Amino acid sequence: MKKMTRVSKHRKLKLRRWVYMVGFVSSIIVFLVAFLGIFNWWDDNQKIEAITKDIIKQVHIEEKAPDPDLSENINPPVEEDTPAANDYWDYIKMDLLNVDFQELLKKNKDTVGWIKVNGTNINYPIVQSVDNKYYLNHAFDGSSNSAGWIYADYRNNMVDFDKNTIIYGHGRIDTTMFGSLKNILSSNWYDNKDNHIIKLSTEYENTLWQVFSVYTIEAESYYITTEFYSDEQYQTFLDTLKARSAVEFSADVNINDKILTLSTCKDNFGTRVVMHAKLIKKETR
Repeated sequence: MKKMTRVSKHRKLKLRRWVYMVGFVSSIIVFLVAFLGIFNWWDDNQKIEAITKDIIKQVHIEEKAPDPDLSENINPPVEEDTPAANDYWDYIKMDLLNVDFQELLKKNKDTVGWIKVNGTNINYPIVQSVDNKYYLNHAFDGSSNSAGWIYADYRNNMVDFDKNTIIYGHGRIDTTMFGSLKNILSSNWYDNKDNHIIKLSTEYENTLWQVFSVYTIEAESYYITTEFYSDEQYQTFLDTLKARSAVEFSADVNINDKILTLSTCKDNFGTRVVMHAKLIKKETR
């Protein structure tokens, strides 16, 4: 009986050692996987930073006053006699972003524009592929990278712009790509009216877009609609986007407006940060 008890205790001790060993090895594996993930994330960030610096160094980018002979105000407010009532009249005087696309197109033929959002770190060339997947995990130079790049919806026409032109980017923790788009939800961003403008340059024209709505929302396809079958449907769409805004902007929107939509992930649970702006000025290049 004592012998059986000793054998039983030995087996329990041996089993306990195995459990401890498996637990220890599992912890090491989890640590190594986490370390590898952090290292890959850091390495991708370093590569993105190098690519961005190279672009900035080689591409001529300037902000210039609109040329009255080449520029056009788009869909002005009806209250033109009382310009103080709408910030539109201040924004159309702002400098335009002007980018030399010759070098950009040499680096990547998918280049379709350059976007700058005031009050954020967003200041990047825009690319466009045959789908909305490729630039989720590829950088501007085509290399594999979890940071991806800033890209236009494949359904959009980036020459004439559609009623709703959509730009995507990852919401990176280090604030690269669209990581700083979360700034638009803070009072520090909103309280400065100079931030309520998006500058977008393409190979064919330079444009200004006035922000009219910012909000967070669960993942959906409604706000990224690109085709509308009637003016009534489009006006309902615009009214819905404006009503969603977390803050109030002076800009009104109607069926004669073309809008720009910026979208990024706020967290890992599917929540999106969204910004909408309407085209207010364009200058032919």
